[in-house]
Amino acid sequence: MNIDDSLTVVIHLFGALVAGGVIGLERSWHGHPAGFRTHALVCLASSLLMLVTLFQSKWLPGIPLDAIRMDPTRMAQGIMTGIGFLGAGVIFKEGLSVRGLTTAASIWTTAGIGILMGIGFFFPAILGTILTLGILSLFRLIENKLPRLSYAQYYVGFDRNNVMPENEVRKLVADHGFEIATMSYRITQAGLFEYRMDIRTTDAGRASSLAEVLLKMESVRSFRLSTTGN
Repeated sequence: MNIDDSLTVVIHLFGALVAGGVIGLERSWHGHPAGFRTHALVCLASSLLMLVTLFQSKWLPGIPLDAIRMDPTRMAQGIMTGIGFLGAGVIFKEGLSVRGLTTAASIWTTAGIGILMGIGFFFPAILGTILTLGILSLFRLIENKLPRLSYAQYYVGFDRNNVMPENEVRKLVADHGFEIATMSYRITQAGLFEYRMDIRTTDAGRASSLAEVLLKMESVRSFRLSTTGN
């Protein structure tokens, strides 16, 4: 490779490293496992693979360009397919709670930015980086101010000979601003009768007040109140 080609490679890879690193810093700042290094590597790897298609003529010197039959879009498709497996690895589900969706989306977006950096589309790549950072930071503030339903899993257990009537359980939940979405019943391995509910509210802070009331009730043998989150 001549000096001009080497400079092109350096610019493309460095641009991908900076773009991926900046997005990853935002994820690391908020405590997500896929953060600075992960996003930087994803963006850099995507750029490296696209450089392979950009310099097709350097692979087999002496062979006419029209004899090389590589479709650059197939490389991009392969990259995005592979990133799908990486993104799936950061998504965790526990009951109603699903975490890691935003991080998975940011990894997928970072791969796209790396592809643009690799082929030298710097303007859309830089604009995409800025917009991604805006979505991850500014949109977080907007989202937190918007009214929305918050869901929680609510389990409460009683002795089989001292079970709180269902109407009282429903009233307790309603008095604390929750609405019951679904309800089921079971006998636990410890022999307790347990109500299991998916509940929702527009104020997630109400869960703590409900927990305080349950702690003071002598008839309650066990309970679990697990809020959802991303």
